[in-house]
Amino acid sequence: MTNQPTALDLPAVDPLPPETQKYFDICADKLGLIPNVLRAYAFDIAKLDAFTALYNDLMLGESGLSKLEREMIAVVTSSVNRCWYCQVAHGAAVRTLSGDPALGEAMVMNWRVADLDARQRAMLEFTEKVATSSATIEEHDRQALRVAGFSDRDIWDIASVAGFFAMSNRLASATGMQPNAEYHAQAR
Repeated sequence: MTNQPTALDLPAVDPLPPETQKYFDICADKLGLIPNVLRAYAFDIAKLDAFTALYNDLMLGESGLSKLEREMIAVVTSSVNRCWYCQVAHGAAVRTLSGDPALGEAMVMNWRVADLDARQRAMLEFTEKVATSSATIEEHDRQALRVAGFSDRDIWDIASVAGFFAMSNRLASATGMQPNAEYHAQAR
């Protein structure tokens, strides 16, 4: 496993607490790597735990959104914010979950050229607005999502995932966080 440092190479707690080591071991087993974002947070276990709890809830918890849809939101937000780390990592997730390398590339480069259904297009238009100009969102924007088949809970989840990645994008970019090299070859 490659341990690529970030521009801010803060030393990890050593040794990691048993629960944290177990989480890292699960990542290594399931993903074949420990994401560099987790390594970056490992200097402060409380911050790492808060980050992973929110990430796991938003991306893996109960939702009317599929895992693929949540990853698409992550990539579109990250593309708007030009976050290298998240475009690479979550672009790989879109390729893996969809089985479509072209979809993963389109999400990173220009989601509007992707072969998407009306529901996905509505979701990603809203996502882009959350990422670029959330203060301009009005009831008609939420209503467009309802018309596309999203519940109010789904709208909350779309906004939550986009908001989480907007924050993560800024932190990853500001600290020079680098994606794991393994992501580049996944699902191609």
